[in-house]
Amino acid sequence: MAVATTKDRVPAHTEPSINARIASETRERVQRFALRPAQIEERLIELDEEWDIERAIEANASTLAFIGVALGFLAHPYWLVLPALVTLFLFQHAVQGWCPPVPVLRRLGYRTSYEIEQERYALKAIRGDFVGTEQSSDHALAAVDLAVPTIDVVRH
Repeated sequence: MAVATTKDRVPAHTEPSINARIASETRERVQRFALRPAQIEERLIELDEEWDIERAIEANASTLAFIGVALGFLAHPYWLVLPALVTLFLFQHAVQGWCPPVPVLRRLGYRTSYEIEQERYALKAIRGDFVGTEQSSDHALAAVDLAVPTIDVVRH
């Protein structure tokens, strides 16, 4: 069992087309907000409230584990298999970055915290939060490893 880096473990276990879609949607949002810098603050607040995939998996796992324990106590001890499996999958996710909900959650658009931070820092760079770095979206995207070959965005 190979141990993936924290940054890459979920994308490494996601279909390339899903990763590309998530990155493309991020690029499009950054480009859109580059044209409307007055709305960047509102988007940053939305990013603060966005659930990353880790949080969604933790909520999912804890809910299923609780249900399994409750059913094991109230209905039949065989239900204790459910929390056992959930914790096994949760461990697998911690080590490898994959567990059964990952493909579903990625298709639903859940991003890693790193992917969310890429958007946040691109928006902050466009807004000029970093000393002497007020940038167009193409420079901001390149600075956060989301380089796009051709972006026609007006510098604000």
